[in-house]
Amino acid sequence: MAGLDAYGIALERGDGQSTETFAAIANVTSVKGPEIERETYDVTAHDSPDGWREFIGGLKDGGDVTLTVNYDPREHDTLIADYADADPRNYKLVFPQGLGTWQLKLILTKFSQEAPVDDKLSAEITFKVSGKPVITAGT
Repeated sequence: MAGLDAYGIALERGDGQSTETFAAIANVTSVKGPEIERETYDVTAHDSPDGWREFIGGLKDGGDVTLTVNYDPREHDTLIADYADADPRNYKLVFPQGLGTWQLKLILTKFSQEAPVDDKLSAEITFKVSGKPVITAGT
């Protein structure tokens, strides 16, 4: 199978209401993550078979989600309110072409904008995943 086109992916932010409505973050040029990973614990003992190290799975971490955007202060500065809030907010990472959705609880951890003299306004926005992502496969 050939690769899949990433064009059209969206990170949607929940409004926090009891009947939650999600709206896509505007002007996203790249999405990285979530970078899920799992710790391992070394359980090697003197009687481990043939002197090979042994491990068991430990705690899981949802990692980070980083967006690169064509920065528009009128659109993106509203996200700064999430930085002031210590509680995670509901987001959805929606893959294009009905490929699936990840429901995530995210905490805004970093917002870095850049305004070079010879290029566009851009920003990197980084979120920490809190808890278990809910992954829904597409059709």
